[in-house]
Amino acid sequence: MSKIRVVHYINQFFAGIGGEEKADIKPEIREGVVGPGAALNAAFGGEAEIVATVICGDSYFNENLEEAKTQILDMIKQYNPELFIAGPAFNAGRYGVACGTISKVVKEELNIPVATAMYIENPGADMYKKDLYIVETGNSAAAMRTAAPALAKLALKLVKGEEIKAPNVDGYIPRGVRKNIFLEERGSKRAVDMMLKKLKGEEYVTEYPMPDFDNVTPNPAVKDISKAKIALVTSGGIVPKGNPNHIESSSASKYGKYDIADFTDLTEVTHETAHGGYDPIYANADADRVLPVDVLRDMEKEGIIGELHRYFYTTVGNGTSVANSRQFAAEFAKELLADGVTAVILTST
Repeated sequence: MSKIRVVHYINQFFAGIGGEEKADIKPEIREGVVGPGAALNAAFGGEAEIVATVICGDSYFNENLEEAKTQILDMIKQYNPELFIAGPAFNAGRYGVACGTISKVVKEELNIPVATAMYIENPGADMYKKDLYIVETGNSAAAMRTAAPALAKLALKLVKGEEIKAPNVDGYIPRGVRKNIFLEERGSKRAVDMMLKKLKGEEYVTEYPMPDFDNVTPNPAVKDISKAKIALVTSGGIVPKGNPNHIESSSASKYGKYDIADFTDLTEVTHETAHGGYDPIYANADADRVLPVDVLRDMEKEGIIGELHRYFYTTVGNGTSVANSRQFAAEFAKELLADGVTAVILTST
């Protein structure tokens, strides 16, 4: 009996080519197994085999989306796979988005089963969980030991046409799909039993999980805005011309801190946007549209605010993971407090 033919997709890091400095490499395909494909092959238990591995840099994929999709699809077609697997991407945002994007393309264009894996807070998970089966992993490659077998197991079920059970059974991220099922006990009794377990502090599993939203308690109002030091923070990607810190256009892995002490106005000569999620023309023509330095300078002169902080902090919100966003804020919030900033104006796009 012949083995199921699999094509595997990974990024430049897991291919052993390099990190961020090699994220712009164009798609290439290699015969057989590369990197984490060895763990997947072992987990297949002889039922499937990776016949080829597609490698693409995260920056190249996300910044040349249409070309990358076409190039990679053409490469995959050469091997006539019966199954396509991408990742695992863990919490790498751009990698997760790439895994989700190319998996959806393969599913729609080649009509074969696809599977990928990533951390639940990876932006790729939120973007593609309704389209794909995405195995839930830990937040770093340290979880590869458990991620590879879980991904291989679900992928084999998909290619064999076996029934995919609930997310907590088959280990994938909930897709927002609800099914009617029939149980021996009626719903009213199950609800009361669940309530009694909750009251007793016992473990229970809800049949209807609700969305989990962060609840951020607002700070008290600024007592006297005319004496306040105001800082600007943006997820709109405004950076000095040339993007000196090379903040990524999507799934940002860094933020920038820039001095505006000598600026009363941001112009197309001095500033631009690095953001890849909206039309940049108007922001590039006048960055004050995203980061209102000109208006705050006027308010400063008129005594409406005390002063504008000399530094602004910026990143790109497009596909950037929640984990990275929290990390950025935790770092620069300490600096803002140390600099005596009273309040922050956070702008988006």
